[in-house]
Amino acid sequence: MIKLGCNAMLPVAAELPQTPKDHPANWIDIEELVHFIHGLRLDIIDFQLFRGFRSTDPNYLRRLKILCQRCGLPIGFLGVGSGFVGVESRADGTTVGTALDADELRQRIALVKKGIDLAAFTGAPMIRHFGGAIPPESENRDALWHTVVRSFQEVSDYAAGKGVLIGLHNHAPATAPTGDDILRLLRAVERENFTYILDTGQWHGSPGASATGTGDPAVDCYEFMEQTAPHATYVRAKIYKIDSGREEWIDYERVMEILRKVNFNGNMSIVFEGKGNHCSDYEAIGLAAKFLRRLLAE
Repeated sequence: MIKLGCNAMLPVAAELPQTPKDHPANWIDIEELVHFIHGLRLDIIDFQLFRGFRSTDPNYLRRLKILCQRCGLPIGFLGVGSGFVGVESRADGTTVGTALDADELRQRIALVKKGIDLAAFTGAPMIRHFGGAIPPESENRDALWHTVVRSFQEVSDYAAGKGVLIGLHNHAPATAPTGDDILRLLRAVERENFTYILDTGQWHGSPGASATGTGDPAVDCYEFMEQTAPHATYVRAKIYKIDSGREEWIDYERVMEILRKVNFNGNMSIVFEGKGNHCSDYEAIGLAAKFLRRLLAE
């Protein structure tokens, strides 16, 4: 049976001016979201580190772990990091991958390792990390690719010693991937604890990965899901426009059929990124839970 949960990450109504995006004041406190998700009677919860967390102090994380346990919400994963390749937007509107300087790369790897340590401490079985496509126009593309592979191998080897999995999340940088990009990366890293988190919204040509929300009608992003679903151990169910009671940007009837064909039996997590809903964020997440529960029961 697919277990339905929710990603506990929700921005406040308006970010504080002149503060970093990850500043705690820009995100609703994790504890409030744990209680809200518990109230929806969902099965699991997952977190984005540093968004809604007041601290990474062990005492704070221990209290959070106990709260989740008391609410009957196993922690599915901790999301951490921003990828192992840089991004450059060119004047012609194209996006390419760029090399990170040595210090920046080591800092990103160190941040992922910190996330692994925190996952082990909180009992989360997995951390989530971005892996996207490197466009052909990128300078020294092969070198960028090998850097990404080696970085994933390094953090996977570190995580193996902690009993933690690394979840590859189809998401830029440098750009939203295709199914081939994800399969190639899974093959190249080749680590037993390197697994795959299927995000329904972050594909080349998909509405969620486009600036306008329309996507590219010439690209069938559901084919990418079909390619990669056999490798998925977790699903991030993106929700954008749900105030009608049905998600309007993503065809979840088709997504569910893809998952059923491969006998997916893992966790599915609601990830809300509201786009013009005429209801509160909390109401929208409640509608998403009701909508997905109905589809899962069919």
